[in-house]
Amino acid sequence: EGTVMLRAIISKEGIPMSLRAISSSVDPRLVPLAMDAVAQWRYSPTLLNGEPVETITNIDVSFTLDQ
Repeated sequence: EGTVMLRAIISKEGIPMSLRAISSSVDPRLVPLAMDAVAQWRYSPTLLNGEPVETITNIDVSFTLDQ
């Protein structure tokens, strides 16, 4: 269990790019799983004056065990 904190750039097309882990207190085996999942996500692009722009964001991916 744990939460992986990632930093990403969301492209003008809404695609997560330049993913990197920014948390250090999580099982390192969870990091590539979180990165693989987030790489498949798609966002609505951020608009500035009606035009899409790249945005830097932090993303938390939580893992829990079934009980």
